[in-house]
Amino acid sequence: MSSISAGEVLPELTVTFRREDLVRYAGASGDFNPIHWNDRMAAALGLPGVIAHGMLTMATAVRVVTDWLDDPADLVEYGVRFTKPIVVPDDADGAEVTFSAKADKVADGLAEFDITAVFNGEKVLGRSRAVVRVS
Repeated sequence: MSSISAGEVLPELTVTFRREDLVRYAGASGDFNPIHWNDRMAAALGLPGVIAHGMLTMATAVRVVTDWLDDPADLVEYGVRFTKPIVVPDDADGAEVTFSAKADKVADGLAEFDITAVFNGEKVLGRSRAVVRVS
């Protein structure tokens, strides 16, 4: 098991989402909503462009914690609130998102982490919290 103290910060994780990632995720998840691949449809719904799947963002965000764990199965609880979309342009650069995590509470063999996801200088997740088993 991993050990940590309250207030410690885990190493950041920076991920670039590209359109091809959205297509792969759509195939794996079955979520073929056109807002995740079609600019015209995204605009018709008032979005600023094609956006990353929320569940893809959520799964990627928790990696900042699970990559640190000795065993990713030590993740016992995880939840997020989506606050802003990640707009993924149709270019080679994609959308770069930086994830960070800070241990908030550590007690009774559990650590609670607050996870932050930043895209274009703004937080894109609200309350994002992971609870993990630690030593």
